[in-house]
Amino acid sequence: MNRIITISREFGSGGRTIGKKVAEQLGIPCYDEELINRLAEASGMSEDFVKENSEYTVSGNWFANALAGRNMYGHSPQDDLWRIQSKIIYELAEKGPCVIVGRCADYLLRGKADCLTVFIHADPKFRAKRIVEVYGEREEAPLKRVKDKDKRRKAYYQFYTDSTWGDAENYHIALDSGVLGIDTCVDLIKRLY
Repeated sequence: MNRIITISREFGSGGRTIGKKVAEQLGIPCYDEELINRLAEASGMSEDFVKENSEYTVSGNWFANALAGRNMYGHSPQDDLWRIQSKIIYELAEKGPCVIVGRCADYLLRGKADCLTVFIHADPKFRAKRIVEVYGEREEAPLKRVKDKDKRRKAYYQFYTDSTWGDAENYHIALDSGVLGIDTCVDLIKRLY
């Protein structure tokens, strides 16, 4: 069984950066953007659509998401992405050791791979400042963006896994990147791996 690191993260906490650095230092692949590319190719949907719908719900409201975009058979394009995404994540875990960022990989690989499941979080003000520095200014206020993205990630996770995103019992370790710093988080994850 391959050793896998899954990284779930709050928006702006640096989880993607941490995942990439851990993978680079361990000499194993990190799947995040490449996962989006694979999903777009396998589904025939645009990368922008995949990016917005393979980890986020349409809204932060669970009930609204249950009804959103469903055809007469009760399926939505997001449900199709979930099935394809799940298959790709299983294949990546079987292929070899790796880091997988987001997309409910911690849930999907539970009992199917030797996983170290990590949750990266930080104070909202730290994350708001970081997203401005990393992603640039936007019309929407940084704190509002952080809150909205987290709300939609949480709803997505709950909708597809029936579990609570960010709940400590779903992860081996939770790290506050705002307090510990990116490099310390990387070092801790490497040592645990």
